[in-house]
Amino acid sequence: MKSENKPGHITKGDVFDDLGLSRSEASALKVKATLLDAILREIEKRGYTQSQLVEILDEYQPSVSNLTRGKIAKVSVEKLLTYSDRLKMKTTLTVHASSGAHRNAPIHSGLTARSTARGRSGSRSARRQGAAIG
Repeated sequence: MKSENKPGHITKGDVFDDLGLSRSEASALKVKATLLDAILREIEKRGYTQSQLVEILDEYQPSVSNLTRGKIAKVSVEKLLTYSDRLKMKTTLTVHASSGAHRNAPIHSGLTARSTARGRSGSRSARRQGAAIG
């Protein structure tokens, strides 16, 4: 007799919403997941090694390893935005009113982060040197 493989729970809509999280927690996880996915696709597209990413992202090797393996539970959205900026990616966030919101008060907010070429004066090594000198 064959055993049937039946799902224990069927997700209707978004899996983040089904985890029992608040709307804001679910939104934060969606943003992090979207950023991580885009960053990993860009890293793969460019063929960066972890040692190259250590320099580009100005991070320690264990943090880069965690990033490339998707282990970002303790990484903030801000840190992921910094990584995307250092990879010269353009990040855009659009917020819309939910379907249950007042129809007469549409909400549309856009946030765009554009990468610009700049020196690495804020790098870890420069900060260490500054701390040692000053």
